[in-house]
Amino acid sequence: AGMEGSGDASMAVADWRLAVWTLCSVLLPVLITAWCSYQRSRRQLLIRDIFRKSKHDWHYTDLFGQPSYCCVCAQHILRGAFCSCCGLRVCERCLKKADQRFLCKEIMMRGTAGAPSSMPHHWIRGNVPLCSCCIVCKQQCGTQPKLCDYRCVWCQYTVHDECMVDYLRTEDCTFGEFKDLIIPPYYLSAINQMRKEKRTSYEKVVPYGRKHWMPVMVLANTRSGNNMGETLLGEFKMLLNPVQVFDLSKIGPAKALQLCTWLPCNTVRVLVCGGDGTVGWVLDAIDEMKIKGQERYIPQVAILPLGTGNDLSNTLGWGAGYAGEAPVEQILRNVMEADGIKLDRWKVQVTNKGYYNLRKPKVFTMNNYFSVGPDALMALNFHAHREKTPSLFSSRIINKAVYFFYGTKDCLVQECKDLNKKVELELDGERVELPSLEGIIVLNIGYWGGGCRLWEGMGDEPYPLARHDDGLLEVVGVHGSFHCAQIQVKLANPVRLGQAHTVRLILKSSKMPMQVDGEPWAQGPCTVTITHKTHALMLYHSGEQTDDDDASSLSE
Repeated sequence: AGMEGSGDASMAVADWRLAVWTLCSVLLPVLITAWCSYQRSRRQLLIRDIFRKSKHDWHYTDLFGQPSYCCVCAQHILRGAFCSCCGLRVCERCLKKADQRFLCKEIMMRGTAGAPSSMPHHWIRGNVPLCSCCIVCKQQCGTQPKLCDYRCVWCQYTVHDECMVDYLRTEDCTFGEFKDLIIPPYYLSAINQMRKEKRTSYEKVVPYGRKHWMPVMVLANTRSGNNMGETLLGEFKMLLNPVQVFDLSKIGPAKALQLCTWLPCNTVRVLVCGGDGTVGWVLDAIDEMKIKGQERYIPQVAILPLGTGNDLSNTLGWGAGYAGEAPVEQILRNVMEADGIKLDRWKVQVTNKGYYNLRKPKVFTMNNYFSVGPDALMALNFHAHREKTPSLFSSRIINKAVYFFYGTKDCLVQECKDLNKKVELELDGERVELPSLEGIIVLNIGYWGGGCRLWEGMGDEPYPLARHDDGLLEVVGVHGSFHCAQIQVKLANPVRLGQAHTVRLILKSSKMPMQVDGEPWAQGPCTVTITHKTHALMLYHSGEQTDDDDASSLSE
């Protein structure tokens, strides 16, 4: 009995030991994971706090795109923080030190007496761009696997450690290749001081009167197209003064464009990074400047197409879509070399029938086209789908695939048939007899539907030239979605209904889909009147249209 009792006791002890070890083996990983999670969240809070208070434009990355070294401890780093303005790269441990030790690009020069007309280089050590050359010995920089060599954050010149001499540290910066596009910090300091003193003789400030100075402003919509806007913002801030670069998701174009009033009249160029809708938003803000009496400060507008359709961009020679194939430096060169042209803008007034004219008419501004019929129906279905699941529509390819799906569906259903029986069309006051149609499209520009030259069609018939600055609209009809597809691949011609200065369309009965520049809605009986509103000053870059037909390009 004694032996049995001692055996039971030893088994109980063994069971307790097993239970304790099991508990430890379960709890220990949980406690370690919880501790690591707490430390990570605490570290992230500290990093966020530094980001918020810093004058640098810090961003965190899990993997740098090229070999990188911490600017403080000089160790090789795979992840860490980088400043999108000056290009500093740093590991997590050294972030606070780097933030205190290194100055970022200055928007304005601080505490300078008088009105300076120059500033020294601002050198940053290490992580120079790949394939950059030393300005002294002309040999490649950044070839050694360590933190080495220098880069000026303004002129982008690079120099070897051993070539860095005293005169380079104090030499005036020339602002490099893009000196004609950059707004120097000393210029803004001088203008700011003059404004405080209520003086307006800006022409005395360098480089106000310089012959080729054409300061550029970058307005980027970070939500457009392939969501490339965020990356582009950082790249433009690296090359220009950060004050010239605006995120339209944080500041509206009307407020951003007030920078033009600090700059010489008729010299500013604006690069809009986004789709045709973003361009229209910026042009509306420019029209507001006219109303405020700021017409002499109105800039010329270039486009970097990030949207889905990009027909206006294509018409003006900036291409059908940007996916990072050209470096930002080349984009700025294109903006410098572009020629100024005018673009007609139109007023579209939609007056509902009935209601004893108590309802105010809807008024839109049109840059590209107005339509009623199958293409407006596709746009309406697309927008309804995007409103439900916006996360699915971050890719230009997916967007076009959805358009294709709805176009194919309409070929089978034909929801817009017998349009000619439901509408009346007047061109410059004269009624037009309509053949059997499903859609009517009123064009201001050469491209439609994501790269199709609708007015020209197959190009095998004589037709009047179409321009975007002649005060004339081109009006065409289509037989349906399948007919639209045939026109896009040059297998058919549109039904050309004519050209006019004023277009009037009366929807007599039923509800039909309509759109202005890709913004669709379902419309009941109404009268649509399209009249000329104003001209916009745009920039034209030759040689980027997707259609390589020489005859077509002449019609621009």
